[in-house]
Amino acid sequence: QLQLVESGGGLVQAGDSLRLSCVASGISFSNYTMGWFRQAPGKEREFVSTISWARGTSYYGDSVKGRCTISRDNAKNTAYLQMYNLKPEDTAVYYCAATSDYYSDYEGSYECWGQGTQVTVSS
Repeated sequence: QLQLVESGGGLVQAGDSLRLSCVASGISFSNYTMGWFRQAPGKEREFVSTISWARGTSYYGDSVKGRCTISRDNAKNTAYLQMYNLKPEDTAVYYCAATSDYYSDYEGSYECWGQGTQVTVSS
């Protein structure tokens, strides 16, 4: 399976935008649906977004609808999460993941996970 490495996290202020990247090693990136999840300390891991491997169809969790855009560049083996109008509630470790399913918002469906990148949004 793929090795995933997230980057792009950091400290931002409320209302800012941020783009997270997930670089995958391997030769079958285009065959994986990619997902983003996040987890704040003491809280359950939460689904953020996913983009399918088939047609690039995207889905978003209710907490981020209207504030996130997921995309992928198969030539670069990279998935992105563009976030807008960040809020303090968005503070979390963001994880990139890959699944062979067409679509999933369930973390148990994802077979490969990155190490996470910290996003901190100040008020």
